[in-house]
Amino acid sequence: MPRDAPLRAGVPAAAARDDRRRGLATAEPARSAVLNLLGSFRLRVGAAEVRLPVGAQRLLAVLALRGRQSRSRVAGTLWPDSPEARALGSLRTSLWRINLAAPALVVDTGGAIDLAPEVTVDARELMERTKALLQGAPSSTSTSTGALPPGLDDAGELLPDWDDEWLADERERLCQLHLHVRESFAERLASEGKFGLALDMALGALRLDTLRESAHRSVIRIHLQEGNLSEARRAYATCRRVLAQELGVAPAPETTRMLGLPADRPPRADSARPAWGRP
Repeated sequence: MPRDAPLRAGVPAAAARDDRRRGLATAEPARSAVLNLLGSFRLRVGAAEVRLPVGAQRLLAVLALRGRQSRSRVAGTLWPDSPEARALGSLRTSLWRINLAAPALVVDTGGAIDLAPEVTVDARELMERTKALLQGAPSSTSTSTGALPPGLDDAGELLPDWDDEWLADERERLCQLHLHVRESFAERLASEGKFGLALDMALGALRLDTLRESAHRSVIRIHLQEGNLSEARRAYATCRRVLAQELGVAPAPETTRMLGLPADRPPRADSARPAWGRP
């Protein structure tokens, strides 16, 4: 018998009836489940949308993003301010709620729990597509349209309405992948002579993170490849100003060498206008 099975028997029948009235139960198997974490939480099993309590949603999210974990680790992540016994009790309740709504969605493997491998998770798929693009997979590298592959540029933020501390690392992971994809795609576009599209892609990375020096270098490099030295110098001046104003540092030698300039002290904050958004 699966380890999670006793959890279902331990919940009062009244609670089960209440869950059925609220539409929490479904007989569809896990292989037809789709879990969306980008934009907002949404679980569909077959053709039906499944509603879950917040605790159960959080449990599915952490398993979807972090994979197989021990029960104590999951309980500590989701209920860090509760005593261990209470946190484990909350975990058992959430497991029961999930098992009632979507049987076999969470599996027990050697004392640890995990999302069933058949479940489709949009955040996981986004990460896989992003990694494929960075690795140069043939199906992911087309630059004919000058746009990122579908799903990479229009994906919503990871559970934006949640304030769980553990999500910060997962959001940063997705953000960094997105930034690296933009820089990589900008480089490929520039190598094909599509400088306008390449510049738009690189500036998009800067809009996401204005302090990212590698993105500033992408902008400078594209201007140089196109033969626009004055634009490259203005982009460099913008980089110097932003780093000085926000971090109190000068550009790295790798950046200054692009224009054959010696490393120097940070400029005054008002010494350059941004290279983007100029009339």
